Amino acid sequence: MLESLKSRPITMLPDAITFHGRILYLTVDPDLIRSQLQGQDLAWTPAVALRDDISTDEITPAYICYYYDQTLGDFPYLGLKCGEEFPITRGSVRQGGFVASVSGKRRGKGSSREQSPYAELMAGVKLVVAENIERIYRENCQNLGIFTSTDFSLLDRVRRGEPIPLSVFTDGEGGITRGIIEHGGLFQYNVARMQGKVRVPEVTTAKRPMTLAEKVLARRWVTDLSGDRVGVPYVKPGDEGFVRTDIRFSHEYVTPMAAIFWRDFVGANEKVVDPDSIFFFRDHLTFLELAMTDARKAEGLLDVALELKKKQEEFSEEQGIKLYGELPRTALNSIVQGSEAICHSKMLERHVLPGQVVIGSDSHTPHSGAVGCVAFGVGTTAIFNSWLTKDVRLKVPPSVLVRVNGTKPANVTAKDFMLQILRQPYVKSGRAIGKIVEYAGDAVRALSIDERATMTNMAAEVGAFTGIIAPDAVTVDYLVRERALPRAEVEAMLEGLFSDPDADYEEVIDIDASALQPMIALPGDPGNGQFIRELGEQVKLDIAYAGSCTAGKKEDMDMYAAVLREAAEAGERIHPDVRFYIQFGSQDVKRYAEAQGYVDIFQAVGAEIIEPSCGACINAGPGVSYDRKTVTVSAINRNFPGRSGPGQLYLASPYTTAASALAGYITGWEPKASLAGTSPDSR
Repeated sequence: MLESLKSRPITMLPDAITFHGRILYLTVDPDLIRSQLQGQDLAWTPAVALRDDISTDEITPAYICYYYDQTLGDFPYLGLKCGEEFPITRGSVRQGGFVASVSGKRRGKGSSREQSPYAELMAGVKLVVAENIERIYRENCQNLGIFTSTDFSLLDRVRRGEPIPLSVFTDGEGGITRGIIEHGGLFQYNVARMQGKVRVPEVTTAKRPMTLAEKVLARRWVTDLSGDRVGVPYVKPGDEGFVRTDIRFSHEYVTPMAAIFWRDFVGANEKVVDPDSIFFFRDHLTFLELAMTDARKAEGLLDVALELKKKQEEFSEEQGIKLYGELPRTALNSIVQGSEAICHSKMLERHVLPGQVVIGSDSHTPHSGAVGCVAFGVGTTAIFNSWLTKDVRLKVPPSVLVRVNGTKPANVTAKDFMLQILRQPYVKSGRAIGKIVEYAGDAVRALSIDERATMTNMAAEVGAFTGIIAPDAVTVDYLVRERALPRAEVEAMLEGLFSDPDADYEEVIDIDASALQPMIALPGDPGNGQFIRELGEQVKLDIAYAGSCTAGKKEDMDMYAAVLREAAEAGERIHPDVRFYIQFGSQDVKRYAEAQGYVDIFQAVGAEIIEPSCGACINAGPGVSYDRKTVTVSAINRNFPGRSGPGQLYLASPYTTAASALAGYITGWEPKASLAGTSPDSR
């Protein structure tokens, strides 16, 4: 145990909690929100519609996350969109004296940024009530000491200032979650755990058939932290405990806040546990200098954001942690041009292995599930605590099986699979939230690892705990080819990594790949999917964006090249009204595209090439929209309001994005020639 924690006093919350303050109802009607901010309490009834699907992008828009201290309390809900209006202004929530915040379905969807609940906490919010609450956001709240509930009857008791038994928030929770709530947060609980003052409930699940993910979690289940004992025979949904991680990573949006937590709660001179299994990334804000408006720079936000970079670099050097940084500035160019890699791309390319448990400070961490990892996003507090214990708390989620069978058309991709899955009633209604999604079926097994990663990556848009695909011969070939690992060694990793035939799934969703066509998701939500032919009228474009972790992989480059090669050979160029951006997910992908001659093709048709970075996907790089009329088609993973600027953002596959850039309007791609030679097996 770290010396500074051996004698740390342990405190517990009282048996009853009284919330002193007002209740803020996040309603669909912006005028009702403004009236509350001006001091009028809302006599709410269920007839007053509450905002559903409030994402963390709306709670704390990307530019707000440049802050990582108490200043965040000025900013909660600045991105909240009600109709066409944004009714909340800086400081208005904190000044309003609100202690509780209320909304409808799917509270906290989207990015795993802990700045969102931390901003609410710093603004005075101690209680969040919603019909259902996304897993990462809910855990972040609990880890920070914010109470969460789906019981709207509590609101009258809050309004009357009645003491509410702590058991109201702990009943029905597992022993660990209950302990975290009772201790007022995860760090306090972990200190008690390390001191032996709390006992983590044992898992005694009897022999049962298990899914692939359950098997991985059982292998990594921590049975004794102090004795370093790991592994149980069986787990089942609902089992709660701690799981040993193989890899922990974070980016510059999260590392600085976690580093401050480390300094303040553990000690500046203490060292993290096993730094070789920790990775940092400077990948989210590398293009900010180019993307930030002059008005934002005048507010000092660029300087604030650069502090994130500096803090991460300092902590990386102090702790001996590998940092994948930004490309160096040159004498000819004083502006940073990109990063070494987007975190998810590099994890899959160089680090993760089948059967591992991987946590990252980003909701798209399930990307690595493409090779049979249990990989999931966590918040800042969980990352910070993992530096201390190397494990992460977890309640085994139920599993959902998504089977995609049949032979897909040549112009249909894994992205189209996902847009079809996202519009399924089970998913669109929010019932997949927090579940493990296992993708299977003939059409999935026929996919490359890059295409499988598109599916596991977008488990975040499903609202899932993670997405995973059973490793197989395709996985072995990938790891041998891309990592130069010995084939026998990789084959041995796959032993037992499959779901038992009679494993239990809460839901089974079947998709017929042969019936699919190129799809599009209408602006506002990835679940707004439909076939392009159903659009009815042409949707003219201003921007086409090809890149991000979801669509900046090697096979994505194959797809862009397949479409654009045909155009280049015909002497065609990108439509004059469209700016088309192609961005690599990593320097490895860039080198691949150069070696294949793709970069020459891209430039020949007028595409603008961008170095790796999260960029426009998080409203922080070339390709963002600058007004509400701008129309973008993008191969990224999500199109929540404000995600890539204020404009109208349509989601599409790499094929569709490239074809639309040529046409000037949204259209699918109809291949004129064989796709032979563009598959990953031909590389």
